[in-house]
Amino acid sequence: MADPTSPHDSYLASLPPAQRAALELLRQQIHAAAPGAVECLSYRLPAFRLNGKLLVAYGAAKRHCALYPLSGRTVATFAAELTAYSTSAGTIRFTPEQPLPADLLHRLVAARLAEG
Repeated sequence: MADPTSPHDSYLASLPPAQRAALELLRQQIHAAAPGAVECLSYRLPAFRLNGKLLVAYGAAKRHCALYPLSGRTVATFAAELTAYSTSAGTIRFTPEQPLPADLLHRLVAARLAEG
């Protein structure tokens, strides 16, 4: 169970309901894809660290949510599967209405883990 005073919970509590729900689901899926990952903050965003290395982060903007793989290589590797989303070198933007599919998120996190 998450600490109700954790930085992730505080961040999520500040969001509109649709974004909060989408990012809470993303948070749960990241935990499932990377057991043992520790929640932290990085650049004022909720992030996950595993074995001392930043793994991924997430956040919300006015009109979208985002997953930050913290690696341009990961986004490039999955470019063909991300055509339905707005991307940049280290960002995958999505909306609560069109979230990242769980299997794709799992593979994105696995790719980050494999980058070592």
